[in-house]
Amino acid sequence: MDNTALNTNTLAFIALCNEYCVAMGQARESEREAFVQSMLRLLPRIYISATDLKTDFDPSDEAYLESALEEDYYESVRCSVENLLGPDDVYLEVFEEDMKYSDTPIAASVSEGLADIFQVLYNFVVMVKESPEELVEMAVVAVRDEFESYWGQRLCNVMRALHGINYNISDNQ
Repeated sequence: MDNTALNTNTLAFIALCNEYCVAMGQARESEREAFVQSMLRLLPRIYISATDLKTDFDPSDEAYLESALEEDYYESVRCSVENLLGPDDVYLEVFEEDMKYSDTPIAASVSEGLADIFQVLYNFVVMVKESPEELVEMAVVAVRDEFESYWGQRLCNVMRALHGINYNISDNQ
């Protein structure tokens, strides 16, 4: 990949995505408190960096991220986080679209939210590694579009749950 045309925000975003993917891939070996705190440090930085993504690339076709993550690996990462968080993996979601039509709370999963973000960012990182500049810019457009329409909200929702877990951990000590 030729980094000369990529701006520093894009390079920082790529580095953060890679750091997130490594942390998620190592969840099985992590301590619960350290993992939660790591996510609480990474996720806001990823959010801010994603909002700053800019590119001059104007694709004639719709930009998309090719799927590189195998379902078994996704499930392995999700289960690792679920096992790490135990009963705190489930939280009540108030920003679910179906919530406005429901009288009962809707449960969501921190592990599933983090794994969904992992899937997008993993596909992004794989696509930008050693790709020509045009593909990198297309990947930036695609990940930014998916951020706006999907995973940005997931990130915010999961951060709220992780915040609660983190301070319950601290309160219990």
